[in-house]
Amino acid sequence: MAQAAPRPQHHRPQFTLNTDGHPHPRENALVGVTVLLGAIAFVTSFFHNLHLLTSWTGLFGVLTGLVGLFFSVTTAERFAVVIGTGAAAFGLFLGVAHGGLFGGVW
Repeated sequence: MAQAAPRPQHHRPQFTLNTDGHPHPRENALVGVTVLLGAIAFVTSFFHNLHLLTSWTGLFGVLTGLVGLFFSVTTAERFAVVIGTGAAAFGLFLGVAHGGLFGGVW
């Protein structure tokens, strides 16, 4: 008697930073803040008149990225933090090159 073979179930992989199965709210918050600040610093670095915003968000993005790397638990967290920190550092460098953190006050 012929039987129908079971259809394979296709599960879409879920996006998660907690690949070890444990919740990490502090680490995930640091990842989110670092990526957000890095994205803002990176995008605003292409506009020389926004160098104050670029410099400060880049500086805080680099600092939160370093703290995030120190506290990160999983590889996925580290990956996102490194990308965000790199974008923040790029923004910080271009922001400083366009006028710096204080906008020529000093």
